Amino acid sequence: MTDGSLRVLSYNVHRWGDDRTALARVVRACAPDVMLVQEAPTWFGTRRKRRAMAATFGMRYVAASARNAILIADGIEFAEPLHWRIWRPFVRRRLNFIATQLPGGAAGGYVLVGTTRVALVCCHLGLHILGRGRELEQILRRCRTFGTPYLLAGDLNEEPDGPVWKRLAEEGLTDLGADAGPTFSSTNPHKRIDGAHLSPTLQGRTLPTPATPEDLAAASDHLPMLLELSSRERP
Repeated sequence: MTDGSLRVLSYNVHRWGDDRTALARVVRACAPDVMLVQEAPTWFGTRRKRRAMAATFGMRYVAASARNAILIADGIEFAEPLHWRIWRPFVRRRLNFIATQLPGGAAGGYVLVGTTRVALVCCHLGLHILGRGRELEQILRRCRTFGTPYLLAGDLNEEPDGPVWKRLAEEGLTDLGADAGPTFSSTNPHKRIDGAHLSPTLQGRTLPTPATPEDLAAASDHLPMLLELSSRERP
């Protein structure tokens, strides 16, 4: 972290199930102050796995809900960890197929960007188009209670012409990734389904990812979003 700015990495790490060494190189190259993780490892030994993953990045695991996790670098003060479950039907039906769904959730907490208190929120929306909208409304209702500007970032599972993105725009949030290019897949980037949306009173931008294409392709099926938030408030 530099004076008045914060580096945030939002990244779907594909359950920490691909090339872990390449993933560690990508994250360390990005040098985030805070990492918002989607598809963090779960099942047996969840916390142990997440702490082990964080250690490979040189970071610390501080909060989680469902498959979302928050990691922080040394020297970062992370206050009042937030973790709540998002209602999601256990069974999802699409056309003639029925599939089960893992529980939904969102995680986050408060940091200082310069002297401004900011909430950081990580989410991973579901695969059903109507379900995503309901999940987002639950998240936005909670975000409105923060009393602070916030960043909402994660895997939206939808491209920018979809209703979730339109709803985020209606909420008045700034799309930080509008010019950042596609985020999926890492081997053939052609869809932007990962987003980062910021309260309009704050400034933020996406940064180029300082990692090799080979490491990015091997580390996960998604590409990361590296963000810089600034404490210089907009008028």
